[in-house]
Amino acid sequence: MFDTLYEWFWWDRIWLPVNLTWADLEDREGRVYAKASHLYVAVPYAFLFLLIRYMFERWIATPLAGSVGIRQRVHLKAEDKPILELYYTTQCRNPAQANIDGLSKKTSLSARQVERWFRRRRSQDRPGVLKKFREARSVCVCVCVCVCVFIMIIIMHHLQKPQSIYVCTSCSWRFVFYLAAFIGGIAALYDKEWFYDTREVWTDFPKQSMLESQYWYYILEMSFYGSLLFSITFDVKRKDFKEQIVHHLATLVLLSFSWCVNYIRIGTLVMLIHDASDVLLESAKLFNYAKWEKTCQTLFVLFAIVFMVTRLVIFPFWLIHCTWVYPVQHYPAFFGYYFFNVMLVVLLCLHIFWAYLILRMIRKFMFGTVSLLSHYNLSSFSGSQPFLPHGPLENLKNTDSPHLTSKQYGGQTMHSLFILMTTINHSGTELKAGEA
Repeated sequence: MFDTLYEWFWWDRIWLPVNLTWADLEDREGRVYAKASHLYVAVPYAFLFLLIRYMFERWIATPLAGSVGIRQRVHLKAEDKPILELYYTTQCRNPAQANIDGLSKKTSLSARQVERWFRRRRSQDRPGVLKKFREARSVCVCVCVCVCVFIMIIIMHHLQKPQSIYVCTSCSWRFVFYLAAFIGGIAALYDKEWFYDTREVWTDFPKQSMLESQYWYYILEMSFYGSLLFSITFDVKRKDFKEQIVHHLATLVLLSFSWCVNYIRIGTLVMLIHDASDVLLESAKLFNYAKWEKTCQTLFVLFAIVFMVTRLVIFPFWLIHCTWVYPVQHYPAFFGYYFFNVMLVVLLCLHIFWAYLILRMIRKFMFGTVSLLSHYNLSSFSGSQPFLPHGPLENLKNTDSPHLTSKQYGGQTMHSLFILMTTINHSGTELKAGEA
């Protein structure tokens, strides 16, 4: 039974163009081809990433935070109330008034006491900014770590709120990853013909010898996402916990698929353009927490421009065109051809949706009016979406609060921008709306 499933799964017609078999991709005459067995090494490397994360937390992030006098905010612990705890863990973290009244009767507490208990319980679960700061997100390339630490030292000296440390650390570490990945991608591709002429992506396909730079680019990216999958159980648990698991699994599946069918050249190009804008996003968030409003706003506008160019221009008109038009000039379409292109089109649809949200937020920021968000401070955004009753977009609508013009509300609006654009990650398959 197992042998039958194994043979069906690796059937040539699923993975390779017609008239080609796996035997054609055996290493010979100095040529080395990508094989599924190469991906096994990503598992131990994923655990190595976890070790790197631990060392960064212990010997870089936490001491650096302490050296500039930043301490974790202490939250009052909620009293032990089994009925309220059961409702909190199984029903809702932010109950409506009717539910509060019902719980008040069951526990013999006043409605005010029940509200206070839920508020403290949420604060107890809410990750302070040191936890997020220390969460690992990438490869620790030495030069990038030095750059990141230098920026962190400057920014953390300007932090206005002690609770900002967790968020700032998380952004700093993600900044390290995106910077390292982007620099590494450029170094691996700048001298390749297909970097400048996408027709070269399919020259001699699928009999394209694997390069060492391509191997490490793929393996390190897959190891990174594998480490995220392994660490998700003890990382900050957000409202989108299940979506994060699905995203990391989907990323690993797509990277593995493109590796097995030898779509490595186009795969490296797709990874590179998705890394390009994330460096600017994370750096903008860092300056946002440091209260450098003009720098933050400038970086966010640059991020939006780079995002539009890479994901709405280069991605569809160069890369999808490359995978949709050129391959059939070399071989008949097969399952892998359709599967890969469908995934890229789905990704493009997500890019269009995200671009709409970015433009909508920038329009409100530059030209519109926004309700005062003073009661939604940074600590309110460090947890999950339930703390925002109507979601990030709804919080930008007019309420009874005073209204400010774009020049007056400045940094407060940037908080809302980053609530919406917290994680457009490497593979571009998710948008986290509750993680600042």
